[in-house]
Amino acid sequence: MEEKHVFIVGSNGIPANYGGFETFVENLITKKENHQIKYHVACLAQDTKEVEYHGARCFHVKVPNIGSAKAVYYDLISLEKTIKYIKKNNLKNVTVYVLGTTIGFFIGFYKKRLQKLKCKLYVNPDGCEWKRTKWNQIIKKYLKLSEKKMAKYADLLICDSIHMEQYMQEEYKKYKPHTIFIAYGAEIESNQTEKTEEKLRQWREEKHIKPKEYYLIVGRFVPENNYETMIKEFMKSKTKKDLVIITNVEQNKFYEELKQKTKFEQDKRIKFVGTVYDDELLKQIRKNAYGYLHGHEVGGTNPSLLEALASTNLNLLLEVNFNREVAEESSFYWNKQEGNLASLLDRVENISQEQIEQLGKKAKARIEEVYSWEKIIKQYEKLF
Repeated sequence: MEEKHVFIVGSNGIPANYGGFETFVENLITKKENHQIKYHVACLAQDTKEVEYHGARCFHVKVPNIGSAKAVYYDLISLEKTIKYIKKNNLKNVTVYVLGTTIGFFIGFYKKRLQKLKCKLYVNPDGCEWKRTKWNQIIKKYLKLSEKKMAKYADLLICDSIHMEQYMQEEYKKYKPHTIFIAYGAEIESNQTEKTEEKLRQWREEKHIKPKEYYLIVGRFVPENNYETMIKEFMKSKTKKDLVIITNVEQNKFYEELKQKTKFEQDKRIKFVGTVYDDELLKQIRKNAYGYLHGHEVGGTNPSLLEALASTNLNLLLEVNFNREVAEESSFYWNKQEGNLASLLDRVENISQEQIEQLGKKAKARIEEVYSWEKIIKQYEKLF
């Protein structure tokens, strides 16, 4: 059987340090079972080398630091390098898989060139990037148009959420887009090693945090993840536990705004503890939390939600269709009405350990049945 070439454009590359697309690509490569597939991965770098990683060819792409346009430029250069390599090596049986829709504005031009080379174009539309509040109106319009163009030109849209697939079908039905649902993945928490246990002990000591005496939030530090609501409601609750927030908070504008609006620095329970890039340590921090708070409302299947369901027993999620689709009956839900989350926090302080463990079992069953990486990699390999 002829070798199948799959080019992946749109992630920062592998090995993954952080981020949904990066973790996905890492798992796709390291858990590969079908040896007839050859992966070629664009990697953001300070040089233009090529390296091998678990059998995948990683081609480095160097781009100047040009602000918010950098991501678009990086993807375009990656596509150019991809097309050049396919031509030079006269490759047959090729699929180009673009993660995200930010270069959709230019995709018509690339689609023609890929068609000439008899290459298929697959796109992961991610999760309505244009809805994010961090963008101004011009960028929002550009991103919405990019999403539309991707729906028009892609041979296949691979959606990691059923609701995202429905949205793409309804919003762009005039293009009759071909879509498929393949979820994002997670791993049921691994066993704690002595090394990780020691790291966890040091981390807890440094941050003054006790096991099962904290609620946890992990996620990008952006307004649409509802930090303001979660912090305000937590401050209203009667819990004596801490709220531990793991996020990339620099002393930025949003941080200062939050401080003014919530006065969180006056509440000793609220602890911004920076980022944790050690995957095993982060799993243990999740596992040792009393509960997990999830406020994401934009996008498809959210990686940090899957990781929480795989590790934390008690999960309190914002009631939106994306979150409900993933967690079903394994979690509690809250809305943005004043007092709603605060009263839920007070309620879950008094539920039995047995009830918490039952919820944890349901959450892990959801991951095993629908969201295990092994299952998802098999689906991708069958598709490719």
